[in-house]
Amino acid sequence: MKNTKNPLTQNKKIIDAEGIIHAIFLILGLITVGCVLLITVYLVISGLPAISKIGLKNFLFGKVWASTSRNPSYGILPFILTSVYGTGGAILIGVPIGFFTAVYLAKLAPKKLKSAVESAVSLLAGIPSVVYGLVGMLVLVPAIRKIFNIPDGASLLAAIIVLAVMILPSIIKVSLTALEAVPKEYEDASLALGATDIETYFKVSVPAAKSGIAAAVVLGVGRAIGEAMAVMMVSGNAPNMPSIFESVRFLTTAVASEMSYSAGLQREALFSIALVLFLFIMLINAALNFLLKRDKEK
Repeated sequence: MKNTKNPLTQNKKIIDAEGIIHAIFLILGLITVGCVLLITVYLVISGLPAISKIGLKNFLFGKVWASTSRNPSYGILPFILTSVYGTGGAILIGVPIGFFTAVYLAKLAPKKLKSAVESAVSLLAGIPSVVYGLVGMLVLVPAIRKIFNIPDGASLLAAIIVLAVMILPSIIKVSLTALEAVPKEYEDASLALGATDIETYFKVSVPAAKSGIAAAVVLGVGRAIGEAMAVMMVSGNAPNMPSIFESVRFLTTAVASEMSYSAGLQREALFSIALVLFLFIMLINAALNFLLKRDKEK
């Protein structure tokens, strides 16, 4: 029996389906961009009034935050430096551990061990932030107080350790996916030229997966900068200049801890902190993307 279907009709249906799918994806992309623009405009409109009243220099470089005192002061330099040091410390600890774990799982680990570790990593990714904070408050903070013989273990060090643990799942999972996507022919060619397994993994596989590993670092940076609840529970949440064994307050926790009872200029200043945090994250992402593009051009 002959096929009576018209190929032109079938091709037209396929083209129509592709056009519909393309339109759906375009609309979803525009919605995403629109949400980002809406958030940006809202933060700018809400954050600029306080900066104009306080003064940009006093706001960004002031060392004292006393929003509820009789003579209020709105300096956020301690929050900025704490966020920079906390994020930097978490990245210094979390990125090497996550990277080497991903390399081991992708290239060296037995299948059973790899499956068990991947399950554990997925479980870590699903744990709520408040649970990390609770465990840190009950276990880590007393341990720091006892080990270093200090009055209170709630400090920048505790926040760095908690953030380092929290960013591990993102770094491991994304880096592992990138490493597994490297074509096996690359490694076979390297081994055929006389390179050892370890040399092949770190001189061939890792450079080939560089963009994916960089994306993992970006995700880790975003998670570390944007975390509030867990950090609030282990850092002491005091507006001090950053010190490794002192109670500190991050940009995120500054907003979260006072927004519920704020009013007037205090509330406007909190929106200004959110604007600074937003611009901070955008600058970091832009800088990392610039570095990645420059490496690709080379």
